Amino acid sequence: MQIKDLKNILLGSTADTGASSSEIKQDAPLLCPPVPHDALIIVPMRGTVLFPQNVSPLVIGRKLSIAAVQEAVRSEKPIGLLMQLRDKDEEPNPDDLYTVGTVAEILRYITAPDGTHHVVCQGMQRFRVQAFLPDYPFLVARIERYDEPDVSSKELEARVITLKQKALDLLAQSKQAPDELVNAIRSINSPPMLADLIASYLVSKPEDKQELLALFDIRERIDKLLELLNYQVEVLKLSNKINEQTQETMGQRQREFVLREQMKAIQKELGEEEGGAAEIEEIGNAITASKMPEEAEKQARKELGRLQHMPDASGEYSMIRTYLDWLTELPWSVSSSGVIDIAKAREILNQDHYGLDKIKQRILEFLAVRKLNPNGKSPILCFVGPPGVGKTSLGRSIARATGREFVRASLGGLHDEAEIRGHRRTYIGALPGNIIQSIRKAGTNNPVFMLDEMDKIGSGGFHGDPSSALLEVLDPEQNSTFRDNYLAVAFDLSHVMFIGTANVLDSIPGPLRDRMEVIELTGYTSDEKLQIAKRYLVQRQLESNGLTPEQCAISENAILTIIQDYTREAGCRNLEREIGSVFRHVAMRIAEGLVVTEQIDSEHIPGILGPKKFESDVAMRTRVPGVATGLAWTPVGGDILFIEATRLPGNGKLILTGQLGEVMKESAQAALSLVKSRAHELGLQPEIFEKSDIHVHVPAGAIPKDGPSAGVAMFTALYSAFSEKIVKNDVAMTGEISLRGLVLPVGGIKEKVIAAARAGITTVMLPARNRRDFEEIPEAVRNQLQFVWLEKVDDALKAAVENNPES
Repeated sequence: MQIKDLKNILLGSTADTGASSSEIKQDAPLLCPPVPHDALIIVPMRGTVLFPQNVSPLVIGRKLSIAAVQEAVRSEKPIGLLMQLRDKDEEPNPDDLYTVGTVAEILRYITAPDGTHHVVCQGMQRFRVQAFLPDYPFLVARIERYDEPDVSSKELEARVITLKQKALDLLAQSKQAPDELVNAIRSINSPPMLADLIASYLVSKPEDKQELLALFDIRERIDKLLELLNYQVEVLKLSNKINEQTQETMGQRQREFVLREQMKAIQKELGEEEGGAAEIEEIGNAITASKMPEEAEKQARKELGRLQHMPDASGEYSMIRTYLDWLTELPWSVSSSGVIDIAKAREILNQDHYGLDKIKQRILEFLAVRKLNPNGKSPILCFVGPPGVGKTSLGRSIARATGREFVRASLGGLHDEAEIRGHRRTYIGALPGNIIQSIRKAGTNNPVFMLDEMDKIGSGGFHGDPSSALLEVLDPEQNSTFRDNYLAVAFDLSHVMFIGTANVLDSIPGPLRDRMEVIELTGYTSDEKLQIAKRYLVQRQLESNGLTPEQCAISENAILTIIQDYTREAGCRNLEREIGSVFRHVAMRIAEGLVVTEQIDSEHIPGILGPKKFESDVAMRTRVPGVATGLAWTPVGGDILFIEATRLPGNGKLILTGQLGEVMKESAQAALSLVKSRAHELGLQPEIFEKSDIHVHVPAGAIPKDGPSAGVAMFTALYSAFSEKIVKNDVAMTGEISLRGLVLPVGGIKEKVIAAARAGITTVMLPARNRRDFEEIPEAVRNQLQFVWLEKVDDALKAAVENNPES
């Protein structure tokens, strides 16, 4: 058998050390009781596992281990090999050893001339430690031996075949396998012997070997061994692949170097050493064809002259060549020559966007002026509104309506001035800024250029202030001579139509905001969202999910259900996502063959999207004294705001919670002072204020809130708390108050009113001095709500409080 060959090799290599029998020295025997027949002398091993039927040479260094081996040799008994849990333990005790090991027969014991002790052992069988025995100068343990059962089955034969093949694959990948090991694996048919042989020679980690040794069931042992071999095969494949790729890359580079040197030698023999002349001529022709201004052409010719007298291998050569490429590829004199057709532009805007009449009107006015005065300066527009209302898509529509190219640069998180003005040409890798890069990408000098997320530009630091760098770009009086740091020559941006977008204006610096014409886009009503969904979102999501209108249709009621119960936003992004979720559900059913076509109605929506995410819960939350519903403006549209006030025994202290800002805290104090000053008129006993603390809370405490517009709601909530009268559950209000009881105007009326309608409110109370904003409210919302105009706070109590004596 081949296993004998391996054994002979090991024994022969040990015998070749030249150690004669006289060199085999043993220390004086230790006095100890005889080892019982069911016990073994234990030798701890560092990071070594010996499997049954395998032969291995071992070096014995510790005194107790030497004594244990010598005693085993004297008594002609086998030893037990147990691996240590930790290699660093110099004198391991029973708790530091694994409990499963191998019974080993000592084939040869040698003491070398240098004093080291060597043994050659052959594994015999597995054992498990039952208990360690005391009173021995070395480790002795009572054990339970394990004899491999003689099992045979088709399943086991299949495992053995797979194990052989996997082991041979691993040896083939390693390319250093001894032939004796390959022959042994092929010839052994005993499953336990094969598994132990392969584990001994092909598993590298001692922990993995110990785990295999502890598996007494042959099937589990082979399965674990296959898992380890599969992992090693994959690692070797990847390693070989990486080595081959590295060698190929190195070989290719060497080949290219040799070919270049040969080409230079051939050109020299042919008298063609000036091989760059054609390239220089080509760049010169490109400079002429680009029709750049005189200043830029003069700079380009100067750099071209430097390039002509510079060797190709120079680092500066590539820098100058890249610079000239940028100069020649910029559209100095290339313009979009689309004919402006006002009627066609109006048709395109109406096709792409629903509503937005004021914005469309302003765009058409710009086109009309451009048609009458083609050489006039382009205005700088800035669309401000919540996310998802169509600011970016409006820019694309303007480009399509004007026949211009469209480019976009996102300014969100920008914190380096060089991103706008470019890097100076002082190092390899310098590039122009985003403005010049986008102009080159557009291919014309008059594209529609969208500067997205202008309110999210990073603050200035040691890299410079990017918002200040934009001042020159967005000033029609200055941008005709915009100078990028990389180009170092002026480029005319006056023909570019810049359009900025932002969610809020507050974070845009004043000088930058002053250079733009601000156009506000507010949130959509439910009816507008329905029309947008029917005209654009449904078709877009059908195409995205691989469906046709014949395969899937969704009713208006289903869309309205999604709008009212599953989204609460100013724009339409979440609405489009939810419609996409519905269509993905249908696509899965069609792909599985469950249906061919499907009609989605409102009753199907909960089964697809789950329970309602939003509901009109105003009635439930305001049917208690001390709670009033206010209206708030947020960067993502309007929202309703609950003001909760409660009275508790105390000494007149005001408690404010809900993460309120300074202005809102002052509004609450003003509202309380107004209630106290008018206690007699409101039918309240003055002593109630001295014996009570008042706690005002605005829910959603994790969200900061500020502003004076909750004054009316706070006054109403405080009056309701003191009088114990309930505020009507379908009324929402907004407005600042004064200590004279006047209701002062506030901003964001349109967004607040739309939010009230979306939340199920039926009556909205607004400051009388905000009547000027009434026309901005969509007609559908105006028809849906009842409006009460407030001159004084008394008007709010009359309309909002139930059973009010003044009503």
